[in-house]
Amino acid sequence: MLVRDRMTANPIVVHPETSFQEALQLLHAKKIRRLPVVDKQGVLVGIVVEKDLLYASPSPATTLNVYEVHYLLSKLAIHDVMTKHVITVGEDCPLEEAARIMIDHKIGSLPVKRGEQLVGIITETDVFKVMVEALGGRTSGTRIIIRVPEEKGELALITTKVAELGGNIVSLAIFSNSDAQHREITLKVQGAKREDLVAALEKTGAEIVDVREIAAV
Repeated sequence: MLVRDRMTANPIVVHPETSFQEALQLLHAKKIRRLPVVDKQGVLVGIVVEKDLLYASPSPATTLNVYEVHYLLSKLAIHDVMTKHVITVGEDCPLEEAARIMIDHKIGSLPVKRGEQLVGIITETDVFKVMVEALGGRTSGTRIIIRVPEEKGELALITTKVAELGGNIVSLAIFSNSDAQHREITLKVQGAKREDLVAALEKTGAEIVDVREIAAV
């Protein structure tokens, strides 16, 4: 899966000259937290997030009166508070790579560019949605976590056993374990009895970590 498959295309944007108040109103009206900043040619020049605007707002402890506050905010433009050095990705970037970049840089979104033009934005929420799908978060079935040796053919052995029972694997994810010699596999299966699945998987040498029935949401 690539970024272009899950990004928000043609995101709402502002310009460097956009006023502070207009940007804040836009965030609240559209119920979003980030606004890419583009110039008149559509070239990305910055990004502003909700916390940037909140930090720029006067503190409740300020000695300024309400008229002075409104006056100061009316003079503030997005170019005064935006982040100018923006980390971006291309639309053909693998989704897991985009997620890694967000984690490594401790940011919640990545503007997506095609050349110099902004074409979308991918956020941590988009990544969470994909994780829910990968783990079958909205699908019913028997959810099983197993620990298997880090050896060739283990996954094929497990899927074969499920197929022999007439089961259908609706989700499957592989995770690193606390030691390098094992992996943990989470799978959700429909069409096979729970006790039969457990017995068949134990015969492969897999360690059953958790089993539960999940209803569709």
